[in-house]
Amino acid sequence: MKTVRVDRKDWSIKLDDALWAYRTAYKTPIGTTPYRLVYGKGCHFPMELAHRALWAIKNVNLDYKEAGELRKLKLNELEEIRDEAYECASSYKEKLKRVHDAKIRKRTFEVGQKVWLYNSRLKLFPRKLKSKWMGLYVITRVGRFGDVEIEDMQNQVKQFVNGHRLKPYLEGKELKMIDKDKVSFLLSSPDSSIS
Repeated sequence: MKTVRVDRKDWSIKLDDALWAYRTAYKTPIGTTPYRLVYGKGCHFPMELAHRALWAIKNVNLDYKEAGELRKLKLNELEEIRDEAYECASSYKEKLKRVHDAKIRKRTFEVGQKVWLYNSRLKLFPRKLKSKWMGLYVITRVGRFGDVEIEDMQNQVKQFVNGHRLKPYLEGKELKMIDKDKVSFLLSSPDSSIS
């Protein structure tokens, strides 16, 4: 919830309004509003209810048998709405997974290879010149499911990490052999910046 005042002490007063807004807003993953998913109909605001008061009075004097059948029909409609929301959410998740998987680059690591380790703690508040990559580590074991055992070169501490958190450590002789289009950035030497 966004800040309401500078002292942030009145958030509990605004909580009911925020929850009402959340529950009546359309959600793309489920294809409907959470209110409609629970109650089976759209939310009517107080202004709409005032105009429908006469209509409601006319329908109060219904036959109980007809009212029971109507209630069963409404319950069946509610189940259909929930089934549609489930299908919509599952197709939405599949699309997101395809997009996510398309962006993942397959990385292969070998035992003895030097790597950098991504420091996920600096993800939220990185300092200006603080690197998000820690290192230098050496791979001691590569698992079948993307798990990699690495060893710190300074203090020989071993740990298991996900292979997506690693990137190869390139030394000077390796940089000369790699095609420049395949590397996202290259560190320039002080001599090359002068010329």
